[in-house]
Amino acid sequence: MITITRVYSDANGESHFEDFEVPLKNNGDIGFLSDDEPVKSIVFREVSPSYDYDFHNAPDRQYIVLLEGGVEIETSLGEKRIFNTGSILLVEDTTGKGHKTKNIEPKLRKSIFIKLI
Repeated sequence: MITITRVYSDANGESHFEDFEVPLKNNGDIGFLSDDEPVKSIVFREVSPSYDYDFHNAPDRQYIVLLEGGVEIETSLGEKRIFNTGSILLVEDTTGKGHKTKNIEPKLRKSIFIKLI
């Protein structure tokens, strides 16, 4: 299993966190794999150490994989979580009040955005 944290908006526009697990199947010598998931595109990103972005919505439903550097995300209800290198997020709050994002390390943060269909 791989654990992913989802950021989503409820019917009132408030953003929330939800953890879920992606099941993996044994594929012998090549390891354990999830089912295929269709994607639209992939974007590589780098932001400055001072990155501190106020409330905003995700531009698309997308996975974010943190390659290097940590981030703090705050929901519209004030819940904060820290995600470190290697974390995977599914951001789906494309409407509503959005979330805040802030770097937590004094270095460039590198990530991959995988936009979903």
